[in-house]
Amino acid sequence: MCYYFNYLTHITKPAMKPFLILQSRPEDLASQNEFDSMLTFGNLKKKDVRRVRMEREGMPKINLRDYSGVIVGGGPNNVSDPEKKKNASQKKFERGLMKLLNEIVKKDFPYFGACYGFGTVIKNAGGNVSKKQYSENAGPVTIKIRAEAADDKLMRGLPKSFRAFVGHKEACFRLPKGAVWLAESAQCPYQMVRIKQNIYAAQFHPELDACEFCVRVDVYKNYGYFDPKDAEKLKKKAMREKITTPMEILRRFTEFYGS
Repeated sequence: MCYYFNYLTHITKPAMKPFLILQSRPEDLASQNEFDSMLTFGNLKKKDVRRVRMEREGMPKINLRDYSGVIVGGGPNNVSDPEKKKNASQKKFERGLMKLLNEIVKKDFPYFGACYGFGTVIKNAGGNVSKKQYSENAGPVTIKIRAEAADDKLMRGLPKSFRAFVGHKEACFRLPKGAVWLAESAQCPYQMVRIKQNIYAAQFHPELDACEFCVRVDVYKNYGYFDPKDAEKLKKKAMREKITTPMEILRRFTEFYGS
C-alpha cells in the first residue's frame, strides 16, 4: 500500500527570534513594572524576549542577528548629563549601549526606544538632547500625530491625537538629519520620531497605562519629576485616563518585526 505524504502540512514556520529588552532602572519595583508592561502591551511572553538590566549587568556582547528587534526603556538616567555627573554604572553601560546603537543605526536594525531609549538613539544618530527646554512633569498629555506619519507602518490609521503618559527632564531640541517627525505635544515638540525605516523613538511611554503609571509615581516621588505633595492627586488624575493608543504602537512594533 502506498501512502501519500503531504509535505506542505509538515512545513513548520521558523521560530520567532526574541526581542532584546534593555533596561537601566536601578529600582527593582520600577524595573519589574516596566518589563511586565512591555510584555503585556507588546503582546509578548517571557520566552519571546531576552531581558538585560544594564545597570546591573553592564552591556553584554550582543549579536543583532540573534534578535527580531531591540527595545530600550526609560529610567532616571539622563544621556545629556555631563560625564562627571553620571555614576559609574551609567558610564559603563552607556558606553556599551552607544556602541550597540552605532550598529543599530548603521544597519537600520529594528529598534524602539522610550524616554531614556529615545534620548540615547537621538543623540547617537546626531541629534541634540538637553535639559534646557521641552521637559515635561509626570502625567498625561495629548499627543498629536503629524501628517508625516500618515503612511508610517506603526502609525497609519491611528487617531489624529491621543493621550499618553510622560515624565522627563531632558528632551530633543534638534532631530538627527533625515529623521521623520511623527508626533508632537504642546510642551514637547518631538514626541515620536523615526530614523531611517526601522528605528523608532518615543518620548512618551508606550508601556504605561494608569495602574502602571501609579506605580511609577510611588517609586519616583522624590526624584524631581513632580512635587511630592502632589503624588496622590497625580494618581487620582491618572486613574481617570483611558490610555490605549501608545500600547497599540508598541504592539504594532513587536507584531511587525516579530512576524
